[in-house]
Amino acid sequence: MRLLCLLALIPLVVADCTCSSIIEDRNKSQALKYKLTALALILVAGTIGVCLPILGKTIPALHPERSIFFIVKGFTAGLILSTGFVHILPDAFVSLTSPCLSETPWGHFPFAEFVAMLAALWTLMVDTVATSYYKKLHADKARENHGHVHVHTHATHGHSHGSMSADSDLVRHRVRSQVLQLGILMHSRIIGISLGASESPSIIRTLVAALTLYQFFEGIGLGGRIAQAKFKTRAIVIMALFYSLTTPAGIAIGLGVSNVYDETSPTALIVEGISNAASSGILIYMALVDLLAADFMSPKLQNNRRLLFGTNMALLLGAGCMCLLAKWA
Repeated sequence: MRLLCLLALIPLVVADCTCSSIIEDRNKSQALKYKLTALALILVAGTIGVCLPILGKTIPALHPERSIFFIVKGFTAGLILSTGFVHILPDAFVSLTSPCLSETPWGHFPFAEFVAMLAALWTLMVDTVATSYYKKLHADKARENHGHVHVHTHATHGHSHGSMSADSDLVRHRVRSQVLQLGILMHSRIIGISLGASESPSIIRTLVAALTLYQFFEGIGLGGRIAQAKFKTRAIVIMALFYSLTTPAGIAIGLGVSNVYDETSPTALIVEGISNAASSGILIYMALVDLLAADFMSPKLQNNRRLLFGTNMALLLGAGCMCLLAKWA
């Protein structure tokens, strides 16, 4: 009878163990040194990455329309796409299927995939509605301006159509750069807090190199979009600062709450899971539609086979590198 009672208690013990915090190789003083190193490296890497394409305004070799930058953006797009599929979405799945959450409703529906799908659809809607709105706004302004002019030549009509097309492209670049940054900031905050709250030197060590490289190349992709959007200097500085500081700020927050933060609490799991799922949907959409489709279908790549081949190889290399980093991060 006692044996049967013990056997009956085994599932309860296992369930409790799966929902308790994992005992790691904790070393607070050593972990603190790694965290401060990670904070500095990630800050520098993110700042350099996001600023490189922006500096193309003053340094022609760094201009986003140069051939070398198509290759770099292909690498970055592969990196961002792989991040969404291989890193962030699986993390969201793990969080939202954790045994720490109640079986109802979390165990009866694939919430991670559902939220990612909704985020991708929301991004599409924001992209199309905002672009349509601003196109109409520019068209109305153009009509008002031309309404005051009584004499038009064919040349001026051609110029007006060309400028309206340029305005539409500019609006599209601005909307897409802002949506891309939103997706990046959402998951960067979670990554930073998780790293800052960890007290395991081995985990932090493996994350530092991966996140430093990731922050650098993702910054190049975002910086290229910001440069193409041709924002005013103030807006460029604000967007670059937000990108550069989000992950370090997350690390600082994690440092502050490391003593009370419980990564296995239902609230933490739900918030992290939904945030990661949403950011993965945004990043997957942006990588496929706004980074890959926009660049790969451009006349510059379509008319240059060598550049197209090089960009394809860079795309596969970027995706492969981020998949390889998933082994440690």
